[in-house]
Amino acid sequence: MTQTTENVTWLTQEAYNQLKAELEYLSGPARTEIAKKIEAAREEGDLRENGGYHAAKEEQGKQELRVRQLTQLLEKAKVGEAPADDGVVEPGMVVTIAFDGDEDDTLTFLMASREYASGDIETYSPQSPLGMGVNGKKVGDEAEYELPNGKKASVKILDAKPYQG
Repeated sequence: MTQTTENVTWLTQEAYNQLKAELEYLSGPARTEIAKKIEAAREEGDLRENGGYHAAKEEQGKQELRVRQLTQLLEKAKVGEAPADDGVVEPGMVVTIAFDGDEDDTLTFLMASREYASGDIETYSPQSPLGMGVNGKKVGDEAEYELPNGKKASVKILDAKPYQG
């Protein structure tokens, strides 16, 4: 559950702990593992045609990028409470909407920063067009947001509950 306001990212304690644990793993054990892979591939000989070496170096680059992203995020993070269960759409809520009032055409998503996205539930950022359209609305309210083609779409808020991770 994250809410970004300018350069501050608000995290629940659970989200902060999860991201901090990922950072600790990537900067410790994962760095050691990738260094061993690179060294083993380097010992195989000619680096120009060594696919294992190049794959390991690419993996190392991605891993170091994630370390930098997490470090910056956690440096600016403020830990707060999960949102109240009051039916108001805000970051940290699982929201169900109906498109154009059609209760058969629904979408349920977690409104949170992309950093908190997981495979369990689709995540929409509060800064996305849909996120900005529904943020602050209550269950039963209608909301409008702009589609990529410039047209407007309307949705009805069917449910909004705090994310239970």
